[in-house]
Amino acid sequence: MTCYNGLMSELLLATGNQGKVQEFRSLLEGINFDLVTPAQLGLQLEVEENGATYRENARLKATAFARASGRLTLADDSGLEVDALNGEPGLRSSRYAGDKASDKDRVAYLLSKLKDVPPEKRTAHFCCIIAIAWPDGRVEYASGRCDGIITFEPRGSQGFGYDPIFYFPEFKKTMAELPPEIKNRISHRARAARIASRLLQPLP
Repeated sequence: MTCYNGLMSELLLATGNQGKVQEFRSLLEGINFDLVTPAQLGLQLEVEENGATYRENARLKATAFARASGRLTLADDSGLEVDALNGEPGLRSSRYAGDKASDKDRVAYLLSKLKDVPPEKRTAHFCCIIAIAWPDGRVEYASGRCDGIITFEPRGSQGFGYDPIFYFPEFKKTMAELPPEIKNRISHRARAARIASRLLQPLP
């Protein structure tokens, strides 16, 4: 294993979500690091996401995994914020329907909360904060956002999470209907990842 700017050449993706792993492998293609996951390292670490913001939660995950692995680590915290629900599910996006709920359960629960809300009031946005933590304690951040509308029923089979009900009027498709090459250009995570990629470029 070679060294890169004094650090190991591996970048640890601090997530067990295989959808995120697949997305990040595409979004970070071309950076000068080998992307690895906790499972590949045999690393089992539970980090309590008790921060008050996406930034805090991303930092908690990134720094914990960087300390445990000794590797440069990337973690993100993302959420869906629906205007008619005063920003819910927000920080609780992955736990909105309960800690053990599936993506399908979360989508169904959110749609049930919006059943009487008309189309013009179903505006929402996704936001993403990426934290990059170095083993020496340094942390840098990148952020991204995209805006859309919540549909009345799921559409599409691409992606994960709330993608099947997040609709882009300009494309007339939900995020789960978009080809990966388009999603990976316009999504909240894509926009944050572009900034993160620049932070990970070799130093002159």
